[in-house]
Amino acid sequence: MQLIGMLDSPFVRRVAIAARLLGVPLEHRNLSVFGSYDVIRAVNPAVKVPTLVCDDGTVLMESGLILDYFETLGGRSLWPADAAERRHALRVAGLSLAVCEKVVQMVIEKRLRPPELLFEGWFTRIRQQLGGTLAALDSALTEEPMSLEESRLGHAAIAAAVAWRCVQIKVADDVLPAYPTLADFSARAERLSAFEAAPADEAAVMVPA
Repeated sequence: MQLIGMLDSPFVRRVAIAARLLGVPLEHRNLSVFGSYDVIRAVNPAVKVPTLVCDDGTVLMESGLILDYFETLGGRSLWPADAAERRHALRVAGLSLAVCEKVVQMVIEKRLRPPELLFEGWFTRIRQQLGGTLAALDSALTEEPMSLEESRLGHAAIAAAVAWRCVQIKVADDVLPAYPTLADFSARAERLSAFEAAPADEAAVMVPA
């Protein structure tokens, strides 16, 4: 199977990390939706990453749906079975993915839209949403810490760690308050082998399993 997309995307990266934990082998095509638009469009007309090309040629997209398929292949779930633990994990994952979405919006506004067309009120709202979501995520991890044992690592922990790393890479200048629990959690996660094998810098190529 082929995973298409750059690892500076938290959505691509969460798929790559989970695949390694689930023992799903992947060939990584380090392509950008901007620099390689036509190449990706030839595979996936929606031009979205992550794009997964299955062994039979079927093309899947949306990170959550790809991860659902990986769990079928891997024969286990990276979500907790216990209802209370699962509820907490779903909250952390939801907040983390919202962070990622707001980062993408901020990058579009700051880097792609011509400065004379920037709607300052809209950008301020996005920045407020990002800050509030980061604060909620930091609190959730403070109130109910998550394990970073690689054998117990789940989707929520992966999402939280990659979300904060994405913030650091893409919009650090626009995130002023400190989120100490989240920052420490992400820093420790980045030292795990599954994270090191899928580094987040823009030139990164995933390390083969």
